[in-house]
Amino acid sequence: MAHAGSAIRLIQIGAFALALPVLALDPSLPAAQTLTEGEAAPPVQAEPESESGLPLPRFVSLRAPKVNLRTGPGVRYPIDWVYNRAGLPLEIVDEFGTWRRIRDWEGSEGWVHQSMLSGERMVMIRDKRRLLRKEPDPAAPGVALLAPGVIAGLDRCADAWCRVEVEQKIGWLRRLEVYGLYPEETIP
Repeated sequence: MAHAGSAIRLIQIGAFALALPVLALDPSLPAAQTLTEGEAAPPVQAEPESESGLPLPRFVSLRAPKVNLRTGPGVRYPIDWVYNRAGLPLEIVDEFGTWRRIRDWEGSEGWVHQSMLSGERMVMIRDKRRLLRKEPDPAAPGVALLAPGVIAGLDRCADAWCRVEVEQKIGWLRRLEVYGLYPEETIP
């Protein structure tokens, strides 16, 4: 892509000629500043990680009971899939305006409108039935037996255990038993 004030220079290397851009300084740009010894550099403003300023990737959940997954960021793109489950945890991997590219527990990706998503953290039981325990201890008594695919509200995570709520039952699950959080993520 050419920049204002840029030119192309041909450079001969052996039998090959390369076209390389040569950038000319734009006089409207501010001059570079030099620092004197002991002078601190001005703070550098960090770029937001996404258009929304929120980190990418991040987990969210479905706000609505029916959400269209589209092939692109807009209503003109075809619907690839329909999710029929409010609270389902999903991972946002990209943003474009008001559209979010999401990834589900199976690795499927597509675009949904931000209004269909909630910042409320939820988790989904993985693979097989899991025992919701009274305390974060593998020897603790069970509170409920949860089937694969059950969605639970995520309260907090400490080390290898997460405190969740399912249908007014509160207990602890091991982090690796659920989908919806990162391996080292802390949920206060």
